[in-house]
Amino acid sequence: MGDQKRPLQPGEYAPAFALPSANQAGTVSLASLHGHPFLIAFFRGLHCPFCRRQVGQLGSLQPALRAEGVETIAVINTPVERARIYFEHRPTPAVLLCDQDCSTHRAFGVPHGEFQPEGSREEPSWPYRASMEQFEGARINPTGELPEALHPMAANVVLNAQDGFEFTEVDHAIFASHPTQLVGHFLVDGSGIVRWVQIEARDGPDGLCVFPNAAEILAAASSLR
Repeated sequence: MGDQKRPLQPGEYAPAFALPSANQAGTVSLASLHGHPFLIAFFRGLHCPFCRRQVGQLGSLQPALRAEGVETIAVINTPVERARIYFEHRPTPAVLLCDQDCSTHRAFGVPHGEFQPEGSREEPSWPYRASMEQFEGARINPTGELPEALHPMAANVVLNAQDGFEFTEVDHAIFASHPTQLVGHFLVDGSGIVRWVQIEARDGPDGLCVFPNAAEILAAASSLR
């Protein structure tokens, strides 16, 4: 534990990437975006109902962001074939990229939680050295859809059932490979420099699935003028 790269900060250059798109032909890369500001958000796989909701929000913001000269990009931790099937029935104007290995999540420094072994005397440091007790005590209801605040895993079960979302073998495999991946939003200017960052649950697991709202995103985009 402790060897994760910290999230990129404002003033740092975005790393090179090239990912297949689920709703465009071919791939999208940092080089292809040069000269155009963009908001890039890194999500868990489709198994996460809160991530699916945020992708929808980003899609609804795409016209306003484009009016600010900002492209909208969502990176989903799922294979491109699976994403194409899902989003064929739930289209979005946001550019959808797929990273089943979370390689770009890692390059941008989006954390993934790591739990201390049982009985560890090391001081917890969320999310890089988290205690299971800390995680088990978390209760969330970030969208207000739940009858009460629930443990994050229980909240996922309730919302997936509410949505009628059925796991495929691919979804199960992605969840097994990346069960503790967090979410990050980065606003990058036309020169490739990060100008704004929002990382999920910075202050602890009670902040899980709390993502930036429309006002925060639009304010960040406006600041690029």
